[in-house]
Amino acid sequence: MASSTLFLNQPIYDYLCSVSVRESELFSALRKETAQLEMAVMQITPEQGQFMTLLTRLIGARRAIEIGTFTGYSALSITIGLPDDGKLIACDISDEWTRIGKPYWQQAGQADKIDLRLAPALKTLDDLLSSGQAEAFDLAFIDADKVNYLNYYERCFRLLRPGGLIMVDNVLWGGSVVDETNQNPDTCAIREFNQFVHQDARVEISLVPIGDGLTLVRKKA
Repeated sequence: MASSTLFLNQPIYDYLCSVSVRESELFSALRKETAQLEMAVMQITPEQGQFMTLLTRLIGARRAIEIGTFTGYSALSITIGLPDDGKLIACDISDEWTRIGKPYWQQAGQADKIDLRLAPALKTLDDLLSSGQAEAFDLAFIDADKVNYLNYYERCFRLLRPGGLIMVDNVLWGGSVVDETNQNPDTCAIREFNQFVHQDARVEISLVPIGDGLTLVRKKA
């Protein structure tokens, strides 16, 4: 949702990127192609993608789930942090958008790691649970329709192993979460989600002000 991390002025943001972000030409090309789309605001920022790669490596993730793939930048950010035999189940409903990312996945040598499921994400998650894959995943990234955030969260919680990590995007929603006059259904859903997770004793959390706000949720052992 954000073209730069919230609450940083442009000089500070530019400096942050200049001393931190190591975006490859391939990642940059995908981001620039995505920027031409009408829905380009759905693209995560490069510093967030790099942070997600680091987190994936830090927890030693092998199996991951992504809810909301868009053009595939976040999928690449996760899969390059997985080992060679790692696997990401990527959930989306748009062939048009995900088709943009596929050549980049191939060029990056990550296509074999990505199992793209074009179906409503709740169905894909329910199918995984019904097939006995509870606690079979290490990592989940939620970045799809906001009114279903709590539904995605609960299913991902069940699919993750103890110690697994859920990353949830857009939790600051352009700052509108603090504007009580904004009663848009998406805004209200994010407020409800943030309050719920803050009170969820089953997990440890940290809301990181990167991109449009990224909540990190660790499932307690």
